[in-house]
Amino acid sequence: MVPEFLLAELPPHSRLVATNCADPVIFERRFIFDSYACRRGKGTHRAIDRAHSFQRKYTYVLKTDIVRFFPNVDHHVMKGLLRRSIRDEPFLRLIDLIIDSGNGILANQATPAYFPGDNLFAILRPTGLPIGNLTSQFFANVLLDVIDHFVKEQLRIPGYLRYADDLLLFANSKRQLWDARELLEQELRKLRLRLHPDKTSLRPTFQPLTFLGLRLTPQDRRLSQSTLRRFNRRLRLQKSSYRSSAMTSEEIQRSLIAFRGHCQSANATAILGQILARTRFRRSSR
Repeated sequence: MVPEFLLAELPPHSRLVATNCADPVIFERRFIFDSYACRRGKGTHRAIDRAHSFQRKYTYVLKTDIVRFFPNVDHHVMKGLLRRSIRDEPFLRLIDLIIDSGNGILANQATPAYFPGDNLFAILRPTGLPIGNLTSQFFANVLLDVIDHFVKEQLRIPGYLRYADDLLLFANSKRQLWDARELLEQELRKLRLRLHPDKTSLRPTFQPLTFLGLRLTPQDRRLSQSTLRRFNRRLRLQKSSYRSSAMTSEEIQRSLIAFRGHCQSANATAILGQILARTRFRRSSR
């Protein structure tokens, strides 16, 4: 949603336009079915279900994501895409204000690169969407919707889904996926984005696939090792915070409930039970 204090700065007509666009019906109509991040009726559980169904159906999977996506979003490209659908000038100025607020915030995380046609000043182009901002999640869907339609309509990949900047492409032909990777990289360059070379892999679907914190095989779903390490690390921090009275039991309980909710899509009851059975929260005796 657009914050109330920003809406108050708009004239009445633009305030109505902004409110309608904050519930982005005009964009939802064009989003593909298999885009799952920050959309009503989608989310991580449904993305995992869809990935698992594709894993059982196809022979190969190309897994990839985009190099430091949010810090590297080009402001000029982002504004241009939004202007294809929005014409109200006061509202566009509000959007520009939100996008521009990301300039410099993530400068140390951006990975500047030269793209075809760039001059020596390309390094100065403003980039970055503030991580954690709900508008940034929505802007990401608008930006990568271009890629979604390219993969589905131009590359004709039979099984494709995206969660934020995590992309999975499924097919029965290894050659089709190798070709898709090359063409996908070319299309991303038009948005001034790049695939992550170290996080791009093509493998048979009978091998384990790590996606959204789970380790998927055609027969099973389990928590990934990295997810378990993060959970154990979080428990240690919470035990220390509880001991020093920096956290309450209610806060810890809410955290555990949230994590269990995330694990609902996995066969994780036994391992969570083992971890929690050996975990004790105690107050300091001081």
